[in-house]
Amino acid sequence: MSAGRIAVIGASAAGLTAAEQLRRSGWDGEIALVGAEPHLPYDRPPLSKQVLSGAWEPDRTGLRAADALDGLDLDLRLGTRATGLDVADRRVLLGADALDCDGVIIATGVAARALPEQSPGAHVLRTLDDALALRAPLAFPGRRLVVVGAGVLGVEVAAVARELGHEVVLVAPEPVPMERAIGTEAGALLAAAHRAHGVELRLGESVAGLVHDEGRTRGVRLAGGEEITGDAVLVAIGSTPSVDWLAGSGLDLADGVGCDEFCAAAPGVYAAGDVARWPHPVLGRPVRVEHRMNATEQGMAAARNLLAELAPERFGERSPFAPVPYFWSDQYRFKVQAFGDLAEPDEVRLRVLDGADPAAPKAAALYRRGSTACGALTIGVPPKPTRALRTLVADPRPWDEAVAALEAVPA
Repeated sequence: MSAGRIAVIGASAAGLTAAEQLRRSGWDGEIALVGAEPHLPYDRPPLSKQVLSGAWEPDRTGLRAADALDGLDLDLRLGTRATGLDVADRRVLLGADALDCDGVIIATGVAARALPEQSPGAHVLRTLDDALALRAPLAFPGRRLVVVGAGVLGVEVAAVARELGHEVVLVAPEPVPMERAIGTEAGALLAAAHRAHGVELRLGESVAGLVHDEGRTRGVRLAGGEEITGDAVLVAIGSTPSVDWLAGSGLDLADGVGCDEFCAAAPGVYAAGDVARWPHPVLGRPVRVEHRMNATEQGMAAARNLLAELAPERFGERSPFAPVPYFWSDQYRFKVQAFGDLAEPDEVRLRVLDGADPAAPKAAALYRRGSTACGALTIGVPPKPTRALRTLVADPRPWDEAVAALEAVPA
């Protein structure tokens, strides 16, 4: 086929990886990489840790060096928001401008969910600018931070703030931190760790609203009427897929961009990363994965499958996207790692490997659905035994065999 244009909408990990894979696979046409933020593509996981703590400056978060981006020969359009998509004609609208394309990859990610009436003093944390805005009040000693939400982001920020010496109050309706991600059994270990590090946990408490003073957010008001005040408030209550610009496109936008098993949302239109929802061929249900590794893997898969659709004689056949889901979280001096599908298991088998110091938990767990392991988790466990548990999910084994492998993890 003659060289044409592929537009990648979203210039974070999924979008940049897709653009790189297009070139690596042999696409010699134009690639337009469109990003709403003015910054060169950067990595998001360090925002809640190294950038927030001040250990890294923004220039260290770049996904690629400038000369590596130059080598991709991109039509790089930063600070530019996509405003619409004509699916039938594969035309991307960029305000008054438009791009006619052979193919489109949607990688616009998610936006942080906010509480009503947020004002200065209340923060979200999704972008580099968000991280720098929250870092500013934490640059002064002896501050008090109120964190709303006990998911991955909330607990990571709580850990960083405590390590900087600040008071932290974490408020969430769940009974334990990261309950939705890892369950109550493992979450209880994280609760003990955060308490041991001095975080005040107000779990099982709902926030009814924000407390304002002279135009600034000063704290939160609980459902029971109690007010918790601080120098800054982080609202970490989840995210919403960035699909507003696709309204009227005819795509399935019920929860992100609905795709098939090849990451295709429509002929010539694919999606990747946090915004993409697809039927996982192994898990047997639709999933939308908001984690860094999935962004990279799905960006590559979407690029390969788009090329295979456009020119199968040149790029081969499409392949279903069936990764082993993976995420990690760094808190204090330990790492949490999870593989597979940990949601709503039939059974959780948790093994505490060292309970001597609640501030530094060490544990491993398996999650069963039916007769096999569907998920694995480690907290503070070295890489080798962690990888061994991953194999039980990637190549599901009978539950008894999987439990035997869990018992073999060294204490």
